[in-house]
Amino acid sequence: MNTRTEELYLEAEADIRNSNFHEAFRKYEEILYEEPDYAPAHNSLGWLYKTQFENFQKAEVHFKAAIAADPLYPHPYFHMASILVDLERFEELHEFLDRCLGIRTIDKSWVYFRYGMVAELRGQYTDAIGWYKKALLQTMNNEKVKDYQSDIDRCQVKLNLTRQQRPWFSFRK
Repeated sequence: MNTRTEELYLEAEADIRNSNFHEAFRKYEEILYEEPDYAPAHNSLGWLYKTQFENFQKAEVHFKAAIAADPLYPHPYFHMASILVDLERFEELHEFLDRCLGIRTIDKSWVYFRYGMVAELRGQYTDAIGWYKKALLQTMNNEKVKDYQSDIDRCQVKLNLTRQQRPWFSFRK
């Protein structure tokens, strides 16, 4: 990685903040032409494909390339997990999260939160509460503590509601 690559990357990130996606896209591609294994550019390009073009396939290619180029760079893991949730690839997500637990640069509370989210989406509220509690215990961030407590409370409401209304509810499993 050279100084010009870093400068161009920072310019592209500024372009993103200013909603100048076309210019950012061009700069990320220029970076990857010069340095094909530059993980931050792959990650950001994947983010553009996901959020601006809704092209999950190309986004996934770039997130995987970022992970392969720098396995300790945490950002593509977050985005890759988001794609797996969006596409309801829950079994694959579970395996992916198992892998994330072994990566020292990834916040473990985030991993447990994602496990909880999958359980909640599947209507497995007791399991989700357990995962959210584990996430809460792993964080040192007061805002995340509040968020995870809200997740627990929401699942408790859902759990109580399904118990009261059991005959009328049926969920995909």
